[in-house]
Amino acid sequence: MTDNNEKGRLVRLNKLLAENGIASRRRADQLIAGGEVMVDGNIVTELGTKVDPTVQRVEWDGVILRAGGELLRYYLLNKPTGVVCTNDEKELRRRAWDMITDPEKGRIYPVGRLDVDSSGLIILTNDGEFTHKVTHPSFGIEKTYNVQIPGSVDDRDLERIRKGLHLSEGRTAGARIAVMSRNDHVTRIQITLTEGKNREVRRVFARFGYKVKELHRVAIGPLKDRGLSIGHWRQLGAEEVAEILAAGHEVPTKRPQRPKRPRRAPHREDGGGSSKWGQGSR
Repeated sequence: MTDNNEKGRLVRLNKLLAENGIASRRRADQLIAGGEVMVDGNIVTELGTKVDPTVQRVEWDGVILRAGGELLRYYLLNKPTGVVCTNDEKELRRRAWDMITDPEKGRIYPVGRLDVDSSGLIILTNDGEFTHKVTHPSFGIEKTYNVQIPGSVDDRDLERIRKGLHLSEGRTAGARIAVMSRNDHVTRIQITLTEGKNREVRRVFARFGYKVKELHRVAIGPLKDRGLSIGHWRQLGAEEVAEILAAGHEVPTKRPQRPKRPRRAPHREDGGGSSKWGQGSR
């Protein structure tokens, strides 16, 4: 009887994604609509789809999702270069997931991305809501990077990056930039962002003909890389998790102001033409 009761429990697909730490339910709906989730080998894009994870194979990014929630876990990794931020089981390169050697880690996922050529801090967790708040630009959680670029970077180019640039997926939110050192051979910069467009730091400098040689993330909100060597990890405590979330501030979306309806011209009693839209108040 127990087996029969356990089978047939249908759960919304977006809820299953959230319970497995993939994303918030809202973000999960976007993943589903974008064709990134498979059920029994078939791509499912219909929102509101229900599945039975005890008997159906539900897959995202090469990972099979399981029924039921898990104890929330948070790990901070100082990622080396050459390590990729994916959980795809077919990936041949070393993954950030592989570097967390805690046998109790379960199904954890990177919070955002660091490309394979970059190093530095990245959080891995099974908490989908936490992932959404740390990665979504509306919450404004800062990520700080140390960047090394061959040659001397012009101040005028830095100012344009500070103000924001247009990339293929939209305008960047701008950045806080401090020049740490600069000569004819190399420029060392610290740059802080509140969003995470794909390879954003490299792309904004490439717009001006600069190639980033080294990129290392030194901070995520209040978390710093001090005391955590490259290739090492540690588990985050509840207070640290709360501090990260407290560092963010949800930026309200500005609603466009509703246009004022034009006033009708007073009806003319003398029959001198039909009523038309007026010219507005003076």
